[in-house]
Amino acid sequence: MKKKWKLFFLIEAFLLIWLLYESVNDGFTLITFILGTLVLMRSKYKKTNSKRQMYVITGSILILVALLSTNAIWFMLISAILFFVVTDKKSLKNFKFTNFESAPWQEKDIIIVETAKSLPKNGKRFKRNWLGNERIGNKVYEWDDINLTIFMGDTIVDLGNTLLPKDESYVIIRKGFGKTRILVPSGVGVMIQHSAFKGKVCFDNDIFVLNNESVKLYSEQYDDNIRKIKLITTVLVGDLEVITI
Repeated sequence: MKKKWKLFFLIEAFLLIWLLYESVNDGFTLITFILGTLVLMRSKYKKTNSKRQMYVITGSILILVALLSTNAIWFMLISAILFFVVTDKKSLKNFKFTNFESAPWQEKDIIIVETAKSLPKNGKRFKRNWLGNERIGNKVYEWDDINLTIFMGDTIVDLGNTLLPKDESYVIIRKGFGKTRILVPSGVGVMIQHSAFKGKVCFDNDIFVLNNESVKLYSEQYDDNIRKIKLITTVLVGDLEVITI
């Protein structure tokens, strides 16, 4: 058992060196980490608890963003999880794939199609969650341009239950962390303008890996389509997947 722990600490030490190397050679990671550290140190000099807590939360988020933007920290977490799972023989013996038969994601859902009445657009208000998973478009709805700001969570935007106007429509999503999946009806021209610090873009069977980059993509025969959708998305860490249905 001692040999396993020594091997585990040795692997984590190498990954820690890799983490330091990545942090020093990446300007965004280094600046974000330094800012987070300075904010945490600044919290000690705040007299009121509310300001102190605000500085602690802000500094912790900055440091967390800096660490999660590196590949080494993910390998450290994965290796730690695998080590504890393998060494815990009892939980490994009790592990069965049948345990997942009643998992929530195995449940099937039938959605009844409902008609949508034309509603006044002027002064319409609605609230979106900043955290958590969300699906937009699981019922029939009248089209209106989508503009979202989400801190963390997976988002699915289903455009299959609406009739897009014969013009350019817009979906704008700004997100901190999480995966975004957009379902677009066939016969609609798609333009993607995506920016990400870390993440991938899956579109038309092509995968683009982004590292603090932006990419602009067009579907085939975009100019010939009557209905067009422009997807403008920005994410800190996360993937974007656009699927034609």
